[in-house]
Amino acid sequence: MRGIGAGADIEGPRTLSTDLDDDGVLTVTLDRPDRLNAFTVEMADELVALFTEVNTRDEVRAVVVTGAGRAFCAGMELAAEGNVFGLDESQRPTLSDMDDLDDPRILRGVRDTGGRVVLAIFDCRKPVIAAINGAAVGIGATMTLAMDIRLASEKARIGFVFGKLGIVPEAASTWFLPRIVGMARALEWVYCAEILSAQEAADGGLVSRVVPAAALLQEAQDLARRISRNRSPVAVALTRQMMYRNSALPHPREAHRIDSLAMFYTSIEDGREGVEAFREKREPRFTGSAHTGMPPFYPWWDDE
Repeated sequence: MRGIGAGADIEGPRTLSTDLDDDGVLTVTLDRPDRLNAFTVEMADELVALFTEVNTRDEVRAVVVTGAGRAFCAGMELAAEGNVFGLDESQRPTLSDMDDLDDPRILRGVRDTGGRVVLAIFDCRKPVIAAINGAAVGIGATMTLAMDIRLASEKARIGFVFGKLGIVPEAASTWFLPRIVGMARALEWVYCAEILSAQEAADGGLVSRVVPAAALLQEAQDLARRISRNRSPVAVALTRQMMYRNSALPHPREAHRIDSLAMFYTSIEDGREGVEAFREKREPRFTGSAHTGMPPFYPWWDDE
């Protein structure tokens, strides 16, 4: 993500193209159109690096992810030699081996590449919107589950097709998908492994709305501006993590503990400016940083 700046392309990645506009909306395009943006280990590495670096860049306020050409992402690149998922078939890992996910043997030889990407998206401090412009199959579908809002072109086709390949759902989708669409629908979609139309995905609650193809990217970018403009970066970052993590806690009392600390610290920082702006009937001038200005209790969860 070198050369980042308002209106400038971010140079470097080989499988991604990026653009940051004057409003702080970073558009990330999966950029292998000749291969329908098929997912590779290199793309996984670049996406992990990008979503990690986004957290350190205050000029980035929101992220939109889309695909080049007629597809969003047609799934894993199955033309690769050897294990197409980039795994080391000489290993026989156990569950205890997975205790250290950063062990080089596990990181590069055992860990699901799509899972590495969705965990980086999950930990992102900026809102993330998927603009699904075409085919989104396998990891092309599951990577969007960690994104906050999904918009789909009328040309989009979405498939959780793992059953047809004799493999299981990946990219932590067994955590995300039931939370988004409900357990029964998630199981039906995965068991049947059929390709869903954009409207079927919307009817099932997977995508927020279906948009004409020509308007999709603009609508996603406009939405990114609406949810980030005149918003406290710190409050947005906290809200994103509170929604995902608190909703998985066993009792609302645990959420109350986090809510209370988050309210306390935001109220004495950007919240003070927000109240003053409301009283004075003007736009707020928030100065908090989601990189260097997070409250001292963040992150509140155990290292994973």
